[in-house]
Amino acid sequence: MKILVVGSKGFIGSHCVEYFSKDNEVWGCDVVLDYNTPKYVAIDSVDSDFLEIFQQSSFDVCINCSGAANVPFSLQKPFNDFKLNTLNVFKLLEAIRLYAPTCKFITMSSAAVYGNPEYLPITEGQKCKPVSPYGFHKVMAEMICEEYSRFWGMKTCCLRIFSAYGPRLKKQLFWDLCHKIKEQEEPTLWGTGRESRDFIYISDIIKIVDLAINHSMFDGEVVNVANGKQITIAEVAETVRQTYGTDKIIRFNGETREGDPINWEADIETIKKWGYVKTVDLDEGVKNYINWINKL
Repeated sequence: MKILVVGSKGFIGSHCVEYFSKDNEVWGCDVVLDYNTPKYVAIDSVDSDFLEIFQQSSFDVCINCSGAANVPFSLQKPFNDFKLNTLNVFKLLEAIRLYAPTCKFITMSSAAVYGNPEYLPITEGQKCKPVSPYGFHKVMAEMICEEYSRFWGMKTCCLRIFSAYGPRLKKQLFWDLCHKIKEQEEPTLWGTGRESRDFIYISDIIKIVDLAINHSMFDGEVVNVANGKQITIAEVAETVRQTYGTDKIIRFNGETREGDPINWEADIETIKKWGYVKTVDLDEGVKNYINWINKL
């Protein structure tokens, strides 16, 4: 297959390039200037245009890993977040509609579309009630995928990523916690510690992307990407602390950040039917992440 990975320099995108390059012709696309990587296209970070890419090359699959996965950023600069997470999806699909209508399109959505769910585990059919601009913009992007599938028969699939982690992720809980353990006598995190997330390691996410290429209905389908198990932030913090081998006590400030949901646990029946089986548990994932961060 010939695959285009948009956002190829980012966390999920770089792992996609690495994984799919083993057996396919993979092209990268991002805002970073890179004169050394073959099969790579740089785009404008302010006003991206994908028309020329699809005019010049035909792709079997386009995997969109671009965007800004940052809730505080979406609250501070909502229009910028909209352009990165919503408008770019529209631009990509319009370019594919015009020049590569048979190309399969997979975009990375987010569990943020659910907000604080009505019930657990969260099924894909549960009503979306986002609690941040980021979540709203991801809902809009999903609707655009459904629009292009319904009216033009394009092959679209949205993967709702829950709490991703692993090497190359330089933000969010694991990054923040590791640095605080190194730098602070009493590492302090937001919240109470009772908040929960459904964590999934990066290599398992990429395997689900691969499964989606082969098993998605590509009719605007939305699919949960998680492990179907909620783990509290306090449990994660204790796992990281023990892996570091530190005696430092990790504290929580009791404050809730605007835009942060409380509890997440996904229903993963769809990916199970595709053949997904978890390969990396939290203990192994944390060890891998700390080994990576210690080499930086």
